[in-house]
Amino acid sequence: QVQLVESGGGLVQAGGSLRLSCASSGRTIENDAMGWLRQAPGKEREFVAGISTSTSAQYADSVKGRFTISRDNAKNTVYLQMNSLKPEDTAVYYCAGHFDTDFISTSLRFYQYWGQGTQVTVSA
Repeated sequence: QVQLVESGGGLVQAGGSLRLSCASSGRTIENDAMGWLRQAPGKEREFVAGISTSTSAQYADSVKGRFTISRDNAKNTVYLQMNSLKPEDTAVYYCAGHFDTDFISTSLRFYQYWGQGTQVTVSA
């Protein structure tokens, strides 16, 4: 059974940076599309970034140019580098995956397995 564990969240000032990691156990993610999604207080969960098996990436408009998603299949890990953070980036960030596909989707329903999330708080 696949398990995703996120890490790297925390408290940072506006303009700062964080790198989130998502480590998979129980399954090799090499053939899976992976994504990061987030949920802010009082808001619906939303897509942030996705990466295909061929490392094509897709981003939400709100994070383009500031966030970078990447993957290291040898380490079975996906990353989200977040720069120029804003208070509106405050949310719980979730890593998620879709089995055996090179397709990326912004739809939350596309993702078949999820981590527990890591809190990111950006102070003004």
